[in-house]
Amino acid sequence: MTLETDLHALEQQFWTGDAEFYRDHLDDKCLVAFVDMAGVMTKDDIAQMVNKDPPHWDNLKLTGKGFVQPADTVAVLSYQASGDRPNGGHYEAIVSSGYVKRKGQWKMAFHQQTPLGAHAPGMHG
Repeated sequence: MTLETDLHALEQQFWTGDAEFYRDHLDDKCLVAFVDMAGVMTKDDIAQMVNKDPPHWDNLKLTGKGFVQPADTVAVLSYQASGDRPNGGHYEAIVSSGYVKRKGQWKMAFHQQTPLGAHAPGMHG
């Protein structure tokens, strides 16, 4: 497996994982940028948000758009995400995530979503 494949698999789990997954795979602080909020959050703050509103998606599809590894311990990937909420809402976005390697493990340190078309803003959860 390549690093790009490994990180893409992690991304899939961020869309469907529980709060414990977030705690295990986020860096201590993560810069997030969504239509309705942006800023630096701690992994515990993000995990608490996921705990309140666990991510549930049907027909989730992540299509790779780009990947760079500018340093041995830094990697960034972009992809298009689409999925349906159980309540019937559809969401599509261009997504970018940045990772840093800490003690041999890749941790998300940046995450950004740009909704496409008329789709309502939203987060993983």
